[in-house]
Amino acid sequence: MKNRSTSAAASSSLTALHNRLFFRVFQVGNMLQRQAAQEIGISSVQWAVLGALSSPRYQEGMTVTQLAEHLAVSRQNLDGVLTRLERDGHVVRVPDATDKRTRRVTMTEGGWAFWSRLQETIEAFYAQSIHDFSFDDKVACVHFLNKLLTNMRNVKLG
Repeated sequence: MKNRSTSAAASSSLTALHNRLFFRVFQVGNMLQRQAAQEIGISSVQWAVLGALSSPRYQEGMTVTQLAEHLAVSRQNLDGVLTRLERDGHVVRVPDATDKRTRRVTMTEGGWAFWSRLQETIEAFYAQSIHDFSFDDKVACVHFLNKLLTNMRNVKLG
């Protein structure tokens, strides 16, 4: 009887730990969204889109599908974000050179200028958000978040 109750208590503690972990991930995402809008002036998804498009690896832009997969968002959610970024003159969607049915998203000159102006603010945001993390803490955090993301991509229930 004692073994069974010890096992149930351990299972309950583990479930509570899992709940706390995933709740913290949820809170971090929500806080990033709120603080990005409040302190930087753009949504966290707009920030992520511009960040992805600014990567030297994507100088020729990205297809909408590539961008959605890279950001782990739906094409429907991404479409609204891209519409706002286009309205503000930061990105354009143009036909792909090899497949005219596919749209490629690229940053405009105005988008590059806007992104450049944001860099100092973004760096200050990073510095304040992780000011008490050591270099090793940062590396470990990235490692464990990458591991969690990989595992979550492989979840198949039912």
